[in-house]
Amino acid sequence: MDIIDKQARSRMMGRIRGKDTKPEMAVRRVAHRLGFRFRLHRRDLPGSPDLVFPGRRKVVFVHGCYWHRHAGCRMAYDPKSNVEFWAKKFASNVARDENVLAELKGRGWDTMIIWECEAKDPELVASRLSAYLGRADDR
Repeated sequence: MDIIDKQARSRMMGRIRGKDTKPEMAVRRVAHRLGFRFRLHRRDLPGSPDLVFPGRRKVVFVHGCYWHRHAGCRMAYDPKSNVEFWAKKFASNVARDENVLAELKGRGWDTMIIWECEAKDPELVASRLSAYLGRADDR
């Protein structure tokens, strides 16, 4: 049983953002500081990737550990109430993520996921982006 009434829970869930989240903004700042230029949330691509590097045909998704089930992460805990609903919800999120990555790959795009917990470490994000994208002045 949930300790919060349905209206309060609905308000709380409604405030969860899909774009411009703190982890996404942190990754964007690091990418820009490294000299990379990108497009945001291209709706013509499957999954509307968070950062799109069109000249390199590469995309970056910034996934929340809880919603996208980052394996082994303490932030990907299971709720204690409404267990069946959440198990189904998380399974559909993961399946959708897999489908999006496969479709992007089929269209010739390379993909990378940066997890919410990783986004808290700017040096880690910088090294991962540099390894994935190469040098900023290369095209």
